[in-house]
Amino acid sequence: MREEKVSLEMDPEEICKEQGFDEYETLQGYEYITEYADEHNPHGLAIANTEDKFTYRNITARPTWAAMLIIIVEFAERASYYGTTGVLNNFIMRPLPLGSKTGKVMPGHIGNAGALGLGLQDANAITTLLEFLAHVVPLFGGYLADDRLGKFKTIMIGVWVGILAHFLFIIAALPPVIAKGQPALAPVIFGILTLAICTGFIKANLLPLLLEQFPYRTNVLKRTSSGEVVYIDRDSSIQRLTMFYYWSVDIGAFLSIATSYSAKRVGYWLSFLVPMIMYFFVIIAMLLIKPHLKPEIPQGSLLKKALLVVKTCLKGNFIKRLRHKQFWAYAFPSNMEARGVASEKIKWTQEEVKDYRITFTQCILFAYFVIFNIADVGLGSTLTAQAGAMSSKGIPNDFFNNFNAIVVIVTIPFLDYIFYPQLSKFKISFKRVHKVFVGFMFAAIASMVSAIIQWKVYETSPCGYYATTCDEPSPLSAWLEIINYGLCAIGECFCYTTGYEIAYTRAPDNGKSLVMAIFMFNAAISSAINEGITGALYDPNLIKPFAGVAGVGAFCAFAFLIQYWNLDETIEEEERERERLKQKQNSEMPLEVELMDLSCGSSSSKQL
Repeated sequence: MREEKVSLEMDPEEICKEQGFDEYETLQGYEYITEYADEHNPHGLAIANTEDKFTYRNITARPTWAAMLIIIVEFAERASYYGTTGVLNNFIMRPLPLGSKTGKVMPGHIGNAGALGLGLQDANAITTLLEFLAHVVPLFGGYLADDRLGKFKTIMIGVWVGILAHFLFIIAALPPVIAKGQPALAPVIFGILTLAICTGFIKANLLPLLLEQFPYRTNVLKRTSSGEVVYIDRDSSIQRLTMFYYWSVDIGAFLSIATSYSAKRVGYWLSFLVPMIMYFFVIIAMLLIKPHLKPEIPQGSLLKKALLVVKTCLKGNFIKRLRHKQFWAYAFPSNMEARGVASEKIKWTQEEVKDYRITFTQCILFAYFVIFNIADVGLGSTLTAQAGAMSSKGIPNDFFNNFNAIVVIVTIPFLDYIFYPQLSKFKISFKRVHKVFVGFMFAAIASMVSAIIQWKVYETSPCGYYATTCDEPSPLSAWLEIINYGLCAIGECFCYTTGYEIAYTRAPDNGKSLVMAIFMFNAAISSAINEGITGALYDPNLIKPFAGVAGVGAFCAFAFLIQYWNLDETIEEEERERERLKQKQNSEMPLEVELMDLSCGSSSSKQL
């Protein structure tokens, strides 16, 4: 192999001698990523193989400065979002409390804050509309980023639109506007539309932008300043970034506690102003991030070519090819040329067809998350209404959903620093499919708990099975709601973080934002289903929906476990296939890379 020249101040052998290493030898079979060359790794970082994971000490890479800022952006953006949406349901559903002009509960009175008084069904329909749009718009935001603008520019469009959204909610909450009654709904609707655009453009691109800041494209070996060679595990590093990204989401969700109490004690104008103030941290952090980001050049979205490939695959007897698992092979350039198609008419490569196959396969996998989302969000506003029918002793009924965030904040560090390391220590295999299964089961159990609580509310309410609109609450404590929110939160820590990881890992480079948006789109489908069953969410029928979701959730948990039992092996094979392609491309380059191994003879660990 010819050695690729690396510009260094000192020859590798001289570095070896200066650091006191006794040996300087060349290892065959490795490649180096030369852009990360330094005084301890003079030829760069070695691309690790499978055996190295069991030979060297495994570590995760430290987050870059840009990655930390992106996590702060997510925290502030989610804080402003949940701070707004956390009080939106009561703002729409409940009427103005007696004697109030701002929506607050007057001193000496009990009850919950309110403003427009449109009722449960209208409130559920409007808030579900926001949930639906906030997960549909990312499809466009992801496509725009992959195809034309890049992730950063697309995110910034969403950031500026978000300012308008928060301003509209503040207008809707001003006392003169609230006093007009239903006409105050107009700025709320426009606020929902602009907030959905803001969320869609940011959410589709922020996590892919974060994970792109991970410096290495694969697992690597690195010599530390002490001379030890360590194995930097890319999957574990990506998992940690994803988990702390999701952790920041739920820290931000705590703002809804402040806005909930602001609405009840001061008025809705303050509960919508606080999220806007928090939102300015998004702008500041994004402007600070820009100089530290890895450069990105939009490669053109995979969507255009993918649709052409699918159109080709649907020609002829495609049903027979589906049965024989040859559906995508029909679009391979080699097969098309064998059928007489001119090569200049083929606009894609065989590897791209494989990428499209993986992307479409993921859509089937993501469909399971539709059921998880329905169980997780508690059938729209029904959980909030359930809490409102119980004794809360002055605590706002929309306060309890904050326990979802509290449990996530506690659970993620526990999983990352204790649970997963202990499983690894005892060599217990806890694969991605196991995580999703466990998450589904937690959500199913949570729905069953809600069904039982709803039954007890009906049994103890002065109005019997018409408890939701009853003036007197059930003597049951509304604190029982934290059981559901806690179980769902634990389920999210397993399901969502794994789903994000799968979406990013399996997506091709020119489709990561779009694939992430497709994963989020399942929440839009869940919202649409919630919207469709809104008419059935009324007394005395609120037990059946909870029980039904619990049963379907448990069924999907086992179905996913069976169908994707070998998911980890499939992903590993896909990664190996991509790596083989990279090696093939590298072998066609005029320069070959020679890897050098520096080892300290007195060290007990294997050295490069």
